[in-house]
Amino acid sequence: MVRRSLLFTPGDRPEMLRKAPQSGADTLVFDLEDAVSPDRKAEAREAVRSVLSDPAFDPSAEVCVRVNPSPDEYETDLEAILGTDADDIRLDGVLLPKADSQTDVRDLANALGTYGVSVPVLALIESARGVLAAPNIAAATATEALVFGAEDLAADLGAERTRGGEEVLYARQRVVVAAAAHGCDAIDTPVTAFEDETRIVEETAFAIKLGYDGKLAIHPAQVDPINEAFTPSEEEREWANAVLEAKREADADDRGVFEVDGEMIDAPLIERARRIRERTESVQGVE
Repeated sequence: MVRRSLLFTPGDRPEMLRKAPQSGADTLVFDLEDAVSPDRKAEAREAVRSVLSDPAFDPSAEVCVRVNPSPDEYETDLEAILGTDADDIRLDGVLLPKADSQTDVRDLANALGTYGVSVPVLALIESARGVLAAPNIAAATATEALVFGAEDLAADLGAERTRGGEEVLYARQRVVVAAAAHGCDAIDTPVTAFEDETRIVEETAFAIKLGYDGKLAIHPAQVDPINEAFTPSEEEREWANAVLEAKREADADDRGVFEVDGEMIDAPLIERARRIRERTESVQGVE
């Protein structure tokens, strides 16, 4: 599965929920947490259930719900959405906000299990405790992605958010390292200035350099730039194909070292070529 773009949609806006697949996002996140005011939570739960239980709602994108963080709250969320007949609900994953420990992921997975539901958990790392526990959270059986949330983390730290993001760089790197160590996807923090396309392009490019697999989006206009950035370019695909073909020929000749266009190719570059090919094939599978 490819998760280049994950688009948040407020759970209390049913018309937006139904239009979300038109954005082209790889993952749709129907939000019951921050995007919904406390007095509209019940309305949002009902709206999300209505959409997810509609047979006509069958997008090619992954469909997730961001539940509320505390067990009492997310148990209410799950009961409202899954309590009547979980088999009728289109739910591909759950985004857990403020994940601070491996236990948080296990508890949510167990709560889902009471409804006979077993789906991936995308753990949102957005606190100091969560950052320090990121390797353990990534190691949880149910965890399929670590998602970095810079805004809440900065508030937890008492840090001032800057355009360069220096105040959260350590945490941003720790999350991607923890995800890679445990074979999870790493999803980068959103750009809150959703009308600033230059900024979304720049920040997505930086996230790719850090090793992230995808990025959160808070507006449909952000999806295309994110998808484009995380899709291997023609130049990258040609390079990867050349490297892997040269490796095949080198293996046949029992040569451990070979070159492509004057560049000596070693194991890290071979692995990069394989990743480019795998990502290309994944992207082609959703487009």
